[in-house]
Amino acid sequence: MNLRKWGLVALGFALGLAGVAPATAQNLDLKRDGRVFHVAACPHGNPALTARCHARIVTDARGNPFNGKTSANPNITPSGYGPSDLRSAYKITSNGSAGYTIAIVDAYGYARAESDLATYRSQFGLPACTTANGCFSKVNQTGGTNYPRDDTGWSQETALDLDMASAMCPNCHILLVEATNNSFANLAAAVNYAAAHANAVSNSYGGGESGSASYESAYNHAGIAITVSSGDSGYGVEFPASSPHVIAVGGTSLSPASNSRGWSETVWSGAGSGCSGVYAKPSWQTDGLCARRTVADVSAVANPSTGVAVYGPVNRRNSGWLVFGGTSVSAPLIAGVYGANGGTATYGSDPYAHLSGLFDVTSGSNGSCGGTYLCTGAVGYDGPTGLGTPNGTSAF
Repeated sequence: MNLRKWGLVALGFALGLAGVAPATAQNLDLKRDGRVFHVAACPHGNPALTARCHARIVTDARGNPFNGKTSANPNITPSGYGPSDLRSAYKITSNGSAGYTIAIVDAYGYARAESDLATYRSQFGLPACTTANGCFSKVNQTGGTNYPRDDTGWSQETALDLDMASAMCPNCHILLVEATNNSFANLAAAVNYAAAHANAVSNSYGGGESGSASYESAYNHAGIAITVSSGDSGYGVEFPASSPHVIAVGGTSLSPASNSRGWSETVWSGAGSGCSGVYAKPSWQTDGLCARRTVADVSAVANPSTGVAVYGPVNRRNSGWLVFGGTSVSAPLIAGVYGANGGTATYGSDPYAHLSGLFDVTSGSNGSCGGTYLCTGAVGYDGPTGLGTPNGTSAF
């Protein structure tokens, strides 16, 4: 990506000058970070014991998603960070191997998943990942091929997840597991299937903790790296990020910088964090203000104003280039880092034992918690960004 171009693109979104697609009901969730407007891919207002995805789509000032390079607009360059930017920011040099499978768990179907993923990977020079070459596979929550009905918002979420896992681990195999719908019961079934057939499982969704204990065991798989986005509503805890058996992934704002790293990060104001009201504290967490599980463990870019390029559904019929934020970016990105490292995971404990493999994020806030580390960036551990962001793969 041309990094200097980013500010001009962002300004275009804000002024409503970018190419647009028809507005939808999800625009009721229109928010703004700096000069960038964004909406939730999955609408709010779900009932109890269901999850909503944590993808946020960069839009113009009217809430219309940016419709970039398509067959009708072949000369538009994708905006947002691409794989080379993300790998540079997080010092990832390994491409992983075909012996490592990353599973993506999402709700509903996505008929164009393989073809859209192919466009993203081709654009950025990543190796092909197809059913034909054995790299890509798609199943329903029981491992069958009777796929759920498509849902545009969840398909957008899935496109983001597939692209971020690809960006960080180009040689990893990818398994897409589609839950019948966004109920925790069906998502849990999909996670159980994924964990039996993959080395890492990415989950970019969440909901209330109340009643979630019935499904927590689905996220307890020794040796498997199960990443979960922490949420996009600022200070406050969601399940399954609050499970003590997952790697809860918070969010940052990521910007180029004239320092030795070449990048800088602060807390993203939307990143979820805080103290679980249900789940016990894992033994590797030692922070003092939460008697139970503290969210998050680690983090990565999530601010839509420093968003990532994704090729996915613009609407039910067409796909195109979009820019995404939300902790739905950071969860599959971290799953990809686990893939680039290879090996097994000891639940969420590995980063706690390898602090030198992380960039500490020490400034910014996601809400009001009396100025404590639970919502404020701090030296060492803090809620919104956990222990920090990847500095290579050694912490994973």
